[in-house]
Amino acid sequence: MSTIEQSIEVAVPVSTAYNQWTQFESFPEFMEGVDRIVQVDDTHTRWQTSIGGVTREFDAEITEQHPDERVAWRSVDEPRQAGVVTFHRLSADTTKVMVQLDFEPDGVVEQAGDKLGLVKHRVKGDLERFKSFIEGRGNETGAWRGDVR
Repeated sequence: MSTIEQSIEVAVPVSTAYNQWTQFESFPEFMEGVDRIVQVDDTHTRWQTSIGGVTREFDAEITEQHPDERVAWRSVDEPRQAGVVTFHRLSADTTKVMVQLDFEPDGVVEQAGDKLGLVKHRVKGDLERFKSFIEGRGNETGAWRGDVR
């Protein structure tokens, strides 16, 4: 199991950053390799990804969610992954978004990519694109303020 930790500061209030992160179906707009996400219900999503020429579909479950604080998830089946995104108020208009991702590289190509730091680079790029996306808009595309314990 590999772990990646990345963070970025975004120039929006914590509620704006958090609200946008709860809009999973918008992830393809800033996450490289994510083709589509369908929100099945409050705690389940279906992902379709294309990374390194490999297309996959998998289900994920929100395991914990607290407004303006955190969203944690885990994959239901293969590929094995889990993670948490936390939101930290730095000022009224600045938020630190932190991502921790635990994943199990599947196969030789993914193991090599992990060793070369490609996944870490991808997460960093996704956060930079999230920053551009949310700062460029200035507001979120929607929000889900429910609490999952």
